[in-house]
Amino acid sequence: MPSDLAISRAAARRPLEEVAADMGIGPHLLEPHGSAASKISLDAIDELRDRPRAKYVVVTAITSTPLGSGKTTTAVGLGQGFRHIDKLGIVAIRQPSMGPTFGIKGGAAGGGYAQVVPMEALNLHLTGDTHAVTAAHNLLSAMIGNHIHKGNRLGFDPHEITWRRVLDVNDRELRTIITGLGGPDDGNPFQSGFDISAASEVMALLSLCTSLRDLRERMGRIVVGYNRGGEPVTAEMLKAAGAMTAILKDAIKPNLMQTVEQTPVLVHSGPFGNIATGNSSVVADLIGIHAGDYLITEAGFGADIGAEKFFNIKCRASGLAPDAAVIVATVRDLKTHSNKYRVVAGRPLPPEMLAENPDDVIAGAANLRRQIANIRRHGVTPVIAVNAFPTDYDSEHQAIMDVAAEEGVRAAVSYHFTEGGRGAVELAEAVAEACAEPSSFHRLYPDELPLVDKIDVIAREMYGADGLDLSPLAARQLDKYERAGFGSLPVCIAKTHLSLSADPKIKGAPTGWRLPVREVRASIGAGFIYPICGDMRTMPGLSSAPAAERIDIDDNGEIVGLS
Repeated sequence: MPSDLAISRAAARRPLEEVAADMGIGPHLLEPHGSAASKISLDAIDELRDRPRAKYVVVTAITSTPLGSGKTTTAVGLGQGFRHIDKLGIVAIRQPSMGPTFGIKGGAAGGGYAQVVPMEALNLHLTGDTHAVTAAHNLLSAMIGNHIHKGNRLGFDPHEITWRRVLDVNDRELRTIITGLGGPDDGNPFQSGFDISAASEVMALLSLCTSLRDLRERMGRIVVGYNRGGEPVTAEMLKAAGAMTAILKDAIKPNLMQTVEQTPVLVHSGPFGNIATGNSSVVADLIGIHAGDYLITEAGFGADIGAEKFFNIKCRASGLAPDAAVIVATVRDLKTHSNKYRVVAGRPLPPEMLAENPDDVIAGAANLRRQIANIRRHGVTPVIAVNAFPTDYDSEHQAIMDVAAEEGVRAAVSYHFTEGGRGAVELAEAVAEACAEPSSFHRLYPDELPLVDKIDVIAREMYGADGLDLSPLAARQLDKYERAGFGSLPVCIAKTHLSLSADPKIKGAPTGWRLPVREVRASIGAGFIYPICGDMRTMPGLSSAPAAERIDIDDNGEIVGLS
């Protein structure tokens, strides 16, 4: 089978004006950025408002291995599959971060014959949205430092500055830094650090806003620290929010691309799945929900993380209610959850893991059952997508189908990676049936529940924990946020994506453990409180053999080594 990059380059693409026309979007709403992508004006939200509402489908997964489950590939394949049953599926995904692209994971354009094209554009700069987020975030950092240097009129407590810097590169040496070491003319020394741009509150804010005005108001609400009286200091008080919004004036517009089968794809924003909200933008969905028969959006990592944040944070912001949820499951992921194998990113799978063994699949099924329950806990109908790999056996696929049958859940083996939309027809039919059922969608907790109780509900209901272990710092921070009036906000828990627990080494569906909450940050502009659980890094590092080592330019000026 050709490489993903070869498939991408061989794909026949339609003019994006034609792709947009299928969605009911006229050329007056498009802003071309070369042949790869076009920006869509936010005016499309109002122009499409009276069109029929699409069925709304979120794609999530069981707890994945470091190699991933193929959620983006499945979302793209499902969108293509609807074409084969005479329905228009619109796919909405995040823009990949260049940190993972040059790190262990590689790109996130899907793969095989179910990917977004051209993959080089999607995985690298695209239309510059992530760079705009980085610039807006770091402008605020600069204005904080300048304000203090020029007299500190707002009375910042130097030990209570919570706003760090961001960069779209994995760089562990920037996690903790000291700024302002050049002397009096170079600012004041402060301990700070860098997060990856995908973890920026500005990125989360961009993904959750509903309009340019909403973006501007959220910018003003960003809390960057506290004064000596313990009161929050905001970007509005620093007079930084207006300039930050100006930087993002074009970045707020979703990007239109297409799949290898010319299915429409909305690409917009890129908040990390385990660190941040992990979902593509609300404005993309507000356009896509009236542009086809089905809107398929992807939520990062397992249902305990990505789908939970989709239901309780994104749907709160958008006002949209999902009709069905697809849970991606793979043979290799379920075998990993049997606790018999150790899977390490960047290394081949253990040879014995590739042998036919449906019993190992069944042994790992507790995780799948938990994720099914997590979807049902929100009143949404789940569908299992068995993402087929060439190394799988029919007996192993059947084992997953048997588990789904025991749980009373629709399931389909999908061959979209090797066959494109034709290989996802059964999945598309199963999703269509699920969407035809009445939905009783509801969120996990009410707004008025105290913050610590919201975290506890998620830990118990989604992760299977027995409760919380708050550090003294986390307890003080939660108390501060309640007193500041932030208690009605939802919570966005940052934890490992490799386990239902906070320990990435623990597989399956563990019981008898407690969720450790190390610290809690406040993303008031984005509109959530952000607990950090366990050893969770907001700035990833590079591996011993990062993907960047394999990426180059050939003699024809073409990118090579991107995957």
